Amino acid sequence: MATKKFALNTDPHVAEIGDDATLLFQPEVMGDEFLDSYGRLQETTKALDVDLNDAASVDLSQVRGAHTALRLFLASLMLPESAERFARWEVHAGGKTISSHAEPDEAREAAEGRRGAKVVDAGLRLPDRVLVDLMEWVVELYGGAGSQRPPTSSSDSAPASQRPGQRGRGASPSRASTSTRGR
Repeated sequence: MATKKFALNTDPHVAEIGDDATLLFQPEVMGDEFLDSYGRLQETTKALDVDLNDAASVDLSQVRGAHTALRLFLASLMLPESAERFARWEVHAGGKTISSHAEPDEAREAAEGRRGAKVVDAGLRLPDRVLVDLMEWVVELYGGAGSQRPPTSSSDSAPASQRPGQRGRGASPSRASTSTRGR
């Protein structure tokens, strides 16, 4: 009889940001949980149809929507304490915090009908470049075989196919310096 042992990650994945921000991500995520969250992110950004290369036609509300969708995606994979710090919207009225919510829509609903109430983004604010790096990292961590790109640290990953018309040029500089962040 053959025996095969499978290791499960039990320690959270840690993202250290700057000198004082540490975000903890779930040690393991079931494939459908990751795919559902990632699918929602892709649906939202596709529906917003944001073309950042054409800055004249970009609607700032669409950019905000994409930014919020990315934060919600990342928070869905974090441990609860980190998710609460990272993605939190508060309802303020009369100089007081009335309630706190994990989703901006929930906060807007809670603010409706309250005189002088406003929704405040009280989560951890990070530059977009850091958010994109975090997204790429979690896709590498959790995406596995079902993701659009294989984990960069896997020695078993097949090399990327050559693009048409690119034969004989070798690896592009941007692909040659792929790193394995925090595995």
